[in-house]
Amino acid sequence: MAQFKYDAKDPSGKSISGALEAANRESAVNILHQKSLTIISISEEKGREAKKKKVKLDDLVIFSRQFSTMVDSGISVVQALSILAEQSENKVLSATTQAISKDIESGSNLCDALAKHPKIFSELYINMVKAGETSGKLDEILDRLATYLEKTNSLQRKIRSSLVYPTVVISLAMTITLVLLIKVVPVFKNIFDTLGGALPLPTQILIMISDTLRKNFIFAAIGACIFVFLLKKYFSTPRGRYQFDKRLIRLPVFGLLVRNVAIAKFTRTLATLVRSGVPILNALAIVGKTSGNKIIEENVTDACSSIKEGEPISGPLSRGGIFPPMVVRMVSVGEQTGQLEKMLNKIADFYEEQVDAAVSGFVSMIEPLVIAFLGIVIGGIVVALFLPIFKITELLGK
Repeated sequence: MAQFKYDAKDPSGKSISGALEAANRESAVNILHQKSLTIISISEEKGREAKKKKVKLDDLVIFSRQFSTMVDSGISVVQALSILAEQSENKVLSATTQAISKDIESGSNLCDALAKHPKIFSELYINMVKAGETSGKLDEILDRLATYLEKTNSLQRKIRSSLVYPTVVISLAMTITLVLLIKVVPVFKNIFDTLGGALPLPTQILIMISDTLRKNFIFAAIGACIFVFLLKKYFSTPRGRYQFDKRLIRLPVFGLLVRNVAIAKFTRTLATLVRSGVPILNALAIVGKTSGNKIIEENVTDACSSIKEGEPISGPLSRGGIFPPMVVRMVSVGEQTGQLEKMLNKIADFYEEQVDAAVSGFVSMIEPLVIAFLGIVIGGIVVALFLPIFKITELLGK
């Protein structure tokens, strides 16, 4: 959403100035016309984004499902979009739907109107709608889109849920460790300085770490922020993202989870596109871009080049090294029998079950590792602090 500044006149001729948020300039003009305002000037305010909530996948699922039901009931596309715009609780989606409705009333196709809003409607969504318009099965395609988005959302939730527990516990452990080093250790250091005597080596190391951290905490924090920023910038480049995905997929346990998620998403998306009548080369190009994994995207790009030369899909997939032999064999059987969509759905179902198992295994494995980390780090700090006290107690006992 963009923010627009305008000067206008109301029906009585009074001058009005203000700002509004809309999907694009045309949508902003329509909103002002609906308020019976005569526009004198309107311009987009650069660098200012609308501070509204984004369109979540759940919102898009409901939108697609309701849109499908209305079209199937015989309601025209324009009327259906008007109803959806009125009842949508998400203001961003509501404004976007209004803009799409206006574009269609002006003679635009639905897929072309959707293409003006790429931040909300993906290339996959637009191409499937285009296939639905061409085949006259828009309601069916929208229903498939809703089902696909629901499965995609479910898969993402599983991954997020698997990361919540370790993230919270590790963050808590790091916070406790920093508090001990910055606040608690200096107190014990003052006590040890008062008592005098040589400190045990672990205690000396701990105090040295504490002093270094306290003196350079601001510089360390700034350095860490700069490092994270530069790392994020690098990973946002094609080369950086490729290197990140390549190393991520090779990680023990977690790498297998990432690969299974990527394969499940790839096969589910390709099956949905093939079933919707999208040409195979277009479908593969879309799947590569929406896979979320540069390794798969490169593999799919190679597959497109090979398919243009007459080679079946299974050949280049097997050479990429990312797809297991079972996936390649099932794709090959699907191509030979003319049941590619069915085979792809079976692969997606299998790997989504594998993701469930991998998530459970990952959570089960990470819990003892986190507990061990807490025990070693925090326990080590506590022991190092009390070693001199134990030594003094022994000397007093003698």
